[in-house]
Amino acid sequence: MAAGRGAAALRRAWRDRRAVLLEPSYTPLVAACLCLAEGGVNLWVIRRVPYTEIDWKAYMEEVEGFANGTLDYIQLKGETGPLVYPAGFVYIFLGLYYATGRGTNIRLAQYLFAALYLLNLLLVFRIYWRTNKVPPYVFFFMCCASYRIHSIFVLRLFNDPVAMAILFLAINLFLEERWSWGCLLFSLAVSVKMNILLFAPGLLFLLLQRFGLLGCIPKLCICALLQVVLGLPFLLVNPVGYLTRSFDLGRQFQFKWTVNWRFLPEELFQSRAFHAVLLLTHLAGLGLFALHRWHRPKESILALLKDPAKRKPASPPLTVNKIIFILFSSNFLGVCCSRSLHYQFYVWYFHTLPYLLWCTPTTKLAHMPKVLLLGVIELCWNTYPSTVCSSLSLHVCHGLILLQLWYGTAPTPVMHTPSSSRRPAAISKKTQ
Repeated sequence: MAAGRGAAALRRAWRDRRAVLLEPSYTPLVAACLCLAEGGVNLWVIRRVPYTEIDWKAYMEEVEGFANGTLDYIQLKGETGPLVYPAGFVYIFLGLYYATGRGTNIRLAQYLFAALYLLNLLLVFRIYWRTNKVPPYVFFFMCCASYRIHSIFVLRLFNDPVAMAILFLAINLFLEERWSWGCLLFSLAVSVKMNILLFAPGLLFLLLQRFGLLGCIPKLCICALLQVVLGLPFLLVNPVGYLTRSFDLGRQFQFKWTVNWRFLPEELFQSRAFHAVLLLTHLAGLGLFALHRWHRPKESILALLKDPAKRKPASPPLTVNKIIFILFSSNFLGVCCSRSLHYQFYVWYFHTLPYLLWCTPTTKLAHMPKVLLLGVIELCWNTYPSTVCSSLSLHVCHGLILLQLWYGTAPTPVMHTPSSSRRPAAISKKTQ
């Protein structure tokens, strides 16, 4: 029975093959085909492309210290330096440490990350199916065409994909109105890597709109409590050491790895004044989007603090697309203003790019420029080492996406119709 239904669906898809590529309603079918293809692609990459050691050995050395009983975060180190990730990273990679024979079975680790890749892809496809915005042909560029993303997952074994997969699971829970569980998983993702905090301004806005100030406090407490519970063994031994190492917002990045600021002099790149300008730009961008794109026009932003039942006029219910737009644009603003982007950071926003490009109305002629933008961004991230041209091109692409997000989501002006009191007069004149 199931095989027969599947065959009928494929025959129908072949008859309507143009619609399969263009209509978002066909996302589940295209997603299933791409996930099967991606399974093969990942196996081929693992077996044919040499593994490159960058951070995996350091990860294993860091968690090995914890396995041996070291609870002072200052003492946890690897060959690339001290441990700089929160406690969730330690527990998850400790599991990988034991599963891979103390980190020595690299091939098994690659297969585990290939499974993580497919899980991440399924979670992303589920989001896109719910939004019903992106034409399915775009997903071919999101999957098989990105060498860098496959490399980050199965050839480098970074922790960034782990954090992002947990985040996409949290977003799926938000879409199902399971806000408490979503906040729990959001906090877990933060405990793996802090880049997830780029989504936090958008999440805070959504919690305020959905629950008001008093209603969102329990959700925020869930996020905070999980951080305390995960970090408790380290907080009891050296609280200052744990907090300064795992949540070091002022950490300096090496200029040789930057993808986005290669065109700057190294002195300016390392300048605290430059970092302050980026932070202010980021905050200004968030403020503008919160006031003029996330929030309803002609309504005070302070209305978000009220209980939703007491707001006048009543707030409209959160839609799937509003939730995704706010979260993805919040993260994208942070990426645009990052002090540095390293090659593994591409996964921070790669899977959100199709939505950011196609969430606005798209004419037939506009599809090609958007696909071209995806291609140029991919080329910038595949240029190693980065160049002045690749860095500038990346900023141009980011700027174009921001412009189309700003102007493509502008509220439409309200058309004022003649009042009903004037219509009878007009009608009476006609009858006379």
